[in-house]
Amino acid sequence: MNEERWLLPAGIEEVLPPQAQVIESLRRDLLDLYATWGYELVIPPFIDYLDSLLTGTGQDLDLQTFKLTDQLSGRLLGVRADMTPQVARMDAHHLRRDTPTRLCYLGTVLHTLPDGFAGTRSPLQLGAEIYGHSGIESDTEILRLVLLTLRTAGIAESYLDLGHVGIYRGLARQAGLDAAQEHALFDALQRKAIPEIESLIGGFGISGAPADMLAALAELNGGDALSRADAILAAADRPVREALDYLRRLAEELNRWLPEVSIHYDLAELRGYRYKTGVVFAAFVPGWGLEIARGGRYDDIGRVFGRARPAVGFSTDLKGLLRHGRGLEERHRLEAPIHAPWSADPALREAVEGLRMSGRRVIHALPGLEQDPCQLGCRQRLVSRDGRWDLEAVDTSDNFLGNLTDG
Repeated sequence: MNEERWLLPAGIEEVLPPQAQVIESLRRDLLDLYATWGYELVIPPFIDYLDSLLTGTGQDLDLQTFKLTDQLSGRLLGVRADMTPQVARMDAHHLRRDTPTRLCYLGTVLHTLPDGFAGTRSPLQLGAEIYGHSGIESDTEILRLVLLTLRTAGIAESYLDLGHVGIYRGLARQAGLDAAQEHALFDALQRKAIPEIESLIGGFGISGAPADMLAALAELNGGDALSRADAILAAADRPVREALDYLRRLAEELNRWLPEVSIHYDLAELRGYRYKTGVVFAAFVPGWGLEIARGGRYDDIGRVFGRARPAVGFSTDLKGLLRHGRGLEERHRLEAPIHAPWSADPALREAVEGLRMSGRRVIHALPGLEQDPCQLGCRQRLVSRDGRWDLEAVDTSDNFLGNLTDG
């Protein structure tokens, strides 16, 4: 067993250099980007009372949440699997603003099982939320920020899938489904299991237009889904038609800002159905079958914290962005360090401090060890000449070239 102590639990990763530096640099770039849009950074606690974590959106996360007992209070705690409920609590209970509030966050979350979103049990969840505005404009802003996030991460090609929970919710009510039937059909729709969908509809005793519309929902996806839906869902009640119209107007507004973006529709995409209240969306990259970012509108999420406000937001995994980004290593590569001897010479200390203040990295040699500057990745070193410390190139002509790094 001793030989296996280096092993990590399945789905848990450690990040080594230089990837850790790239992740940290990307983290700074994205949070700085959000700040220029007016999003304020919040830091929710890594562990929280379970009933707070499993509120609203959190009900979908029950099986994904690690649980333990608080030795101080005796209450059940959970390790956060999603920060959205915690950020909603901050807006509703602590900030309590009357104006729209923009918040962003980034931190590790923990899942009991890997999910399709990140493929890991410890995503670095990055997200942004707008509270206090209900409408196409705030939905559009969040979608613009999603796409800008992907581009900042070096993902040049992406497309959006848009949906609206009001379509399925309205059809389910029109068909008279009870809660258990609605849940069973919802599960089959997520898997696009058409024979199972048809069997469930028949077993529920639904017929006529409601049955036809529910059966067709799984195939209403793609760029022309809305135009096909106009005919297929023509007999739908008003809430369904309003949801379709909302999607159409949202796509038109987004096209005004980002005409180059490819927009698809999936009217059976209902991730977060139990807490979402309007538009839902996911961003995809070519060649990767899972979403790289996702989000939507959830206007009632703050109610249990004493104040329901309109809300829309998105989240992604920073490590997932790194996996699909291009050119990040080159953009965030650190300049090679400078080698300096171990000496308390005031002139040397002044030279080193000046270099570090300018953003350069300086490595002091540690006495008693054989350390060639090349082996430390250094391309320059500080040398003393006539009482001054100057930079000179490190001689790389020996056999140390194989040990060089680019920093």
